[in-house]
Amino acid sequence: MARPAMRERSTLRTEEPMPARGVQPAAAAQLPELDRMIHERIRLGIVSALAINDCLSFNDLKRLLKTTDGNLSVHARKLEEADYIRCTKFFEGRVPRTEYRLTPAGRKALEDYLKQMEEFIRVTRET
Repeated sequence: MARPAMRERSTLRTEEPMPARGVQPAAAAQLPELDRMIHERIRLGIVSALAINDCLSFNDLKRLLKTTDGNLSVHARKLEEADYIRCTKFFEGRVPRTEYRLTPAGRKALEDYLKQMEEFIRVTRET
């Protein structure tokens, strides 16, 4: 049996994001631009968890988000580079510990993101 032809994925990206499925073009123009740094699931989970906790350890976040060491490490580093979280490494006795805290910039970014999502939902419900 012949396989259906695979479509090639374009590596070129357009400047304008594609409108949400089922949203009219006029409504799509009103959709807010989401913060791509926070919009990814693991990064949103990290920022959200730190918003309601003073600090969390690497292992706490890993358990909470049900992810791997490598995945958490990569996403935490991106948030740290964006100054959304602060990482502190130290030893408790002979055991290395890593703790994360949300920065003021990270808290503001989360608040802005939540407002953007509320607006996104409002616009899509009106169409």
